[in-house]
Formats: sequence, structure tokens, C-alpha cells
Amino acid sequence: MSAPEPAPSALSMSPIPLIEGAAIDGMAAYRALVDEARRDPEAFWARLAREHLDWKQPFTRTLDSSHAPFFKWFDDGLLNASYNCLDRHLENGGASRTAIVFEADGGELTTLTYGELHARVCRVANALRARGVRRGDRVMIYLPMSIEGVVAMQACARIGAPHSVVFGGFSAKSLHERMADVGACVLITADEQVRGGRHLPLKTIADEALAMGCGDTVHTVIVYRRTGGAIPWHAGRDVWLHELEATQSATCEPEWVDAEHPLFILYTSGSTGTPKGVQHSTGGYLLWAALTMKWTFDIRASDVFWCTADIGWITGHSYICYGPTAAGATQMIFEGVPTWPNAGRFWQMIERHKVSIFYTAPTAIRSLMKAAQADPDVHPARYDLGSLRLLGTVGEPINPEAWRWFAAQVGGGRCPVLDTFWQTETGGHMIAPLPGVTPLVPGSCTLPLPGIEAAIVDETGRDVPDGHGGLLVIKRPWPSMLRTVWGNPARYRAGYFPEELGGKLYLAGDGAIRDSESGYFTITGRVDDVLNVSGHRMGTAEIESALAAHPQVAEAAVVGRPDATTGEAIVAFVVLKGPCPLDGDAQRVADELRTWIGREIGPIAKPREIRFGEAMPKTRSGKIVRRLLRSVAKGEAIEQDTSTVENPAVIAQFSKAA
Repeated sequence: MSAPEPAPSALSMSPIPLIEGAAIDGMAAYRALVDEARRDPEAFWARLAREHLDWKQPFTRTLDSSHAPFFKWFDDGLLNASYNCLDRHLENGGASRTAIVFEADGGELTTLTYGELHARVCRVANALRARGVRRGDRVMIYLPMSIEGVVAMQACARIGAPHSVVFGGFSAKSLHERMADVGACVLITADEQVRGGRHLPLKTIADEALAMGCGDTVHTVIVYRRTGGAIPWHAGRDVWLHELEATQSATCEPEWVDAEHPLFILYTSGSTGTPKGVQHSTGGYLLWAALTMKWTFDIRASDVFWCTADIGWITGHSYICYGPTAAGATQMIFEGVPTWPNAGRFWQMIERHKVSIFYTAPTAIRSLMKAAQADPDVHPARYDLGSLRLLGTVGEPINPEAWRWFAAQVGGGRCPVLDTFWQTETGGHMIAPLPGVTPLVPGSCTLPLPGIEAAIVDETGRDVPDGHGGLLVIKRPWPSMLRTVWGNPARYRAGYFPEELGGKLYLAGDGAIRDSESGYFTITGRVDDVLNVSGHRMGTAEIESALAAHPQVAEAAVVGRPDATTGEAIVAFVVLKGPCPLDGDAQRVADELRTWIGREIGPIAKPREIRFGEAMPKTRSGKIVRRLLRSVAKGEAIEQDTSTVENPAVIAQFSKAA
């Protein structure tokens, strides 16, 4: 682990006005919550859990740290996540409140009230029970962005069956690995998904994954008919979702589970090449999803909330499936992509549906910023965005230029831009501006939320002075933290509470700097071998392993380089078993390798550049010198010390990209 460089000059505050009457109303209220959490953390979290969640059996024990870092929160209390997201909103006219406005890729609209959503969730939950799914059984979900995705997740929660959602862009091999690791008994998928006018064959990919060796555990495949396209069918195993629903009751008694019962396992890329199954609990996770909807987004009954993420990522879990529903909010869900049929799609939808809170990725903002500069017809100024009152960004730090454009051109200079830092492992926002509280700084995620003890340390776990870079850590446990890595507690302990930092600090894996004047945090990027491409974490080792599995590849190394649109771009350095390819052949082989990576992992893992050489630059002990490859990828002159490199001449061979 290496620490980032010292901080640049002090941060400058943005003049964008604050929100009046927010959930946390002013800096004094924020400081009071921070002080309450520091004085008595357990009493603080217990109060919030009692105020924001409905319990079937109240908890009497707030935190059990006797087996740290395997912490337990509220573990003797009983509750149900689906009940907290749906049932408790149904009284006093709540059943008729709009829960979801869904816009399909082609523009078709579907609206569901809380009463209708509750009925659908109950029917699917009953259908799962009818197919033999019981409390603790794992259900794999491989669906497009859809109402059905939210229904499936909530139905699993209702019967106490932990779900594991896989992003619809992942390959059959990636799906197979996750199904096998989690031991899924049921797979819920779709015939096809539709994105940008294209039909993508999810069921066919799912069948390929099952053929790789999950058939002994997956006894049922439930298929959502999205397009009606022709698909392979396995009688006895495959069943249509709509046919299952039609036979089931619209009422379903929830399974009351203890607060530590696993709600879901979500796989994220790690530095070892094997995806990690991040396990989240029911009570602690749901508390933080509900609280951050209130604190960060200041959610109100009049709001139309839109998070543009996919349910295959943690953002879609926390701020589509669980957070908005726990808050009883009205939300938009979108099937398609921001640039189809043109790059004005997002702005058109905000105008049409009167969206008031808009939460999206810096990659999307940068892409739409470029499109608006090239084509005035898709510029945000051409649309009525007056309904917006809050803007948020997620997935990666947002660069100041994109932040200012987003604030001025989309928010009209009146909407705070909430740059939220958090991770799959944290369950929800950790460091983020609060509307009505925090003066804003382009490029900074500002201050930790109340109850989050963030700090910056060196490689021995010691605090570093403000203004100097270091490793971002969390010093105290919090309720929504991951509980373990599924089936691998040793990996959880070593990866998140490493002994070199003392074994008691949660290591985020990101570098950060805290400003000496404001105390604001700025995230400087990953410090492990994980890339952040368009807000998606991709392990370099996973991509390297996939490349090395290709029959023509002898060795591969993968690094990231800065990219103005995606944040980072994947650059692969490849040594073939045969001769190093010449110009024409290099492009052909590179295209073949990209296709291979798309099949092995998914299109999001395809390298932007592939560079060929006769050998990797290595130390005398055989270790690849990645710092040199990073410099080559960035186009930098090699001015570093190469005396420890056994074969420095090979570096020049990687100068051309294919």
C-alpha cells in the first residue's frame, strides 16, 4: 500500500446556496449529532434504529464486538426488510401513493403504487416458497433494470432468502462463478434485456452459466418475459414469472428474521482476481439506507427521486430497491442508457416526470457534457429542469470541471451537488455533503456523516497530519458495514482489517487527503489493484487471469490510466506465446482478446488499449514492475530508476497501443 502525494492548496467553497429546512437543519444540528455519536456510539445507533425501523421484537443488545472485526448489531431484535419497505406505508392512504414510475428503453411508462408493489412482492414471495425456497436459501437474480428486479429482491427479503444480484452486462462465466460461490438454488432472469434499442440475450447467457456446473444446486429458473424473443427452454426447470405470479395470493406473511440475518450477498472485484461476496445484514444495512435517504437526500413526500444506477451494483440496492422504499418515496426507474435515442434523454425525462432529486455517475455527466458541447439540441438548457432541487454523484470522485458544469447547466446554480463517497462494503454514504449543512467544494466529498469516524493514516496505522495524503480508514464499526466475505472470513479480516494497520481499522482501499482548514476529505483514488472504470470496480488480477487463459497469451499485466470520461481506462500489456505481432496483426489479435474478455467477464472489462511486447519488465526475482507500465500507459517518459529491472529494454516495445 502506498500513500498519495501531499494535498495541494486549501479548498475553495462554492457559492451555491444551501437548502432551507433540511432533515439536518444547519451546521449546529450536524455537530450535535456528531457529538452525540462520539459521546456514546451505542446509545446513538440504538436511538436511530428504534426511530427509523419497525421491529417485530425489539432489540436489547446494540453492539456485540466480542468477536471483532466480526461485529453484530441489534442481533437479538426481529424485523423484516420488505415489511419496513412496504407494509408500514400502506395505512392512512399510503397504499395509493406512487412508489415507482418506470420508463422503458422505448419510452413506455408503467406506474406502480405502494399497494400494487406490495401485492406483486407478495405473489412472487409466495411463488418462491411454492418452489421450495426457505429462509436462508440463496436466490440469484440476473435481470435488466426493471420493476421486476425490485420485486424479486423485495420478495427474497420477505421470505428471508438472501439474494445475490448480478449485473446484466456480466458474462456467463462471471454469472457461473457467483452462482457457484453463493450456492444459489433458484435463478431469476429474463428472456432478453433492452438497452439503447438493442436486445441482449440474458436467458441464453444464463443457460451457458448453468451448463458450466451449477445444475446440481439451481433447481428452478424463473424467467421474466421482457421482449417475447425466442429463448432456449428446459421443461421442469424453467418457469415463466407471470405464470407463477398468476397462481399466487397477494398476501404473504413476512419471515421475521434477526437483525444479523443476511439480506444479500453482492459480488465486487478484488485485488486477488476472485470476486468477493460482500455479505450485508438486514437490520444495520436497512437502517443506514433509510437514514441516508433522509440525511443526504433530504427526502420529502413531494419529491420524485431518480437514481440512474443499475440494481446489479450496490447503488441500485441502497438507492433504488431499499432506501427509497424504506422512506416511502416516489422514484423513477429507467431501463435504458442516457445517450439513446439521443444525449438529451436524461434531461427529457427530468422535465417530463418532474424529477426533484437526481443521482448519477460522474462518467455520465462527463459524457453528456461533451455531447452538449457538440450538439446544442441536447444541451440541458433546452429543457425545463426547474423541478430539480438536489443533485448527487456516485461511483467515483467527480472532477471540479464536471462538478461546476453539472451545478450550473443542470442545477441552474440553485441545486447543491452532493458528491457522495461510499462503497459496496459500507452499505451507504460515508462521507458526503448534507443539504442545509455543508458549504460545497467542487471535487471534495466534504465531511463524514454523523457516527462515521473517518481518518487518514500512514502504512502503520498512525494518523497523518491534515494536508498530507494517506490511507482512508474508519476507526469505529457502524451498523451498515459488511459482515464478512461470503464463505471466506479470513479474506474479510485480511482485506478490511489488516494486521499491518493494527487489525482494528477498517481499510477502505482508497487514498485521501483532509484539508487543514475546513477538515474536508478529498478522495485521491484506489491504493490497491482495483480500477474504477465508469464507477465500476474492476480487479486487475481478474482481467489478467482472463487474458492469461486465452490460448495465445503467455503473460499479461493490467493497469489503469486516467481518462477524461470514464475516470480510468483499462490498459493491458500482453506477451504472446508466439512472435510479437506487427501492426496489422496487432489490431486483429487485440480485437480477438477484447472479445475474449467480453465473454470471460463482460463488456465493461474490455481493455481500452492492448499493448504487445516480447517480455514483461521484471525484477531479478521475477516480479513485474507495474510502476513502469503505469508510466507507459500514461504516455510518460521513463525517468524512474530502472536499475532493479532485469530487462529494461523491453519497456520500449510497449509504446504502441492496439
